[in-house]
Amino acid sequence: MSESRRNPAKNQKIERGMQVRGQRTEGRERTTENRGQTPGFCLLTSVFCLLVLAAGCKNADTGTPGLTIQVERLSREKTRLQSQLEQSKTENERLKKQMETLAALPKDQRELWSIQRIEIGRLSDLHDKNKDGQKEKLVVYVQPIDQDGDTVKSPGEVQVQLWDLNKKGGQALLAEWHVGPDQLKKLWLTALLAGNYKLTFDVADKVELFKSAPGGLTVKVAFTDYLTGKTFQEQKVIKP
Repeated sequence: MSESRRNPAKNQKIERGMQVRGQRTEGRERTTENRGQTPGFCLLTSVFCLLVLAAGCKNADTGTPGLTIQVERLSREKTRLQSQLEQSKTENERLKKQMETLAALPKDQRELWSIQRIEIGRLSDLHDKNKDGQKEKLVVYVQPIDQDGDTVKSPGEVQVQLWDLNKKGGQALLAEWHVGPDQLKKLWLTALLAGNYKLTFDVADKVELFKSAPGGLTVKVAFTDYLTGKTFQEQKVIKP
């Protein structure tokens, strides 16, 4: 009879010992394998986190300040427009009250300040302000005249046009300007004999066109009187 058959208990003990050693060896192999993978995995995870963090910081640095600047600019523009709107409302209310007061006056009293016509002052012309040989400024003197022939500082607005009537079609109108009531009231000039509105316009970009107008240029003026609502027109030929 063999030794293994004679001693079954001993054989079982040997088998259990071999199983334990096998489990320990397998555990050490798995531990070694995990230890070999852990540093690479941690490094990859760290790099990924750094990339995400850097991208977030970049967006914060480049996006937020630009948006803030744009919001601040729009806020300033809104404030400026609101201020202009309030000024316009105030001026409109003042003119409305003035017209209502005048409308309540008897007709004969309203005519004391009523304009009968306008005149373009004789000094209206092209001028060389900077003495470079080019007439780059157009100066127009507008005189509102009442029934007594006196000039009157009447509130209103002015439309000025510069024409070369020798040209045909749409080329005849060289330039056009509008002066509103707020600006016009600041342009009143009291001279020795009479008062008038002095309007100055930049025509530096039109100088070359003047050379082809040997017959002269025509200035047309339309003045709308805010006291009566009437529009008066006048024109004058000037030499370039």
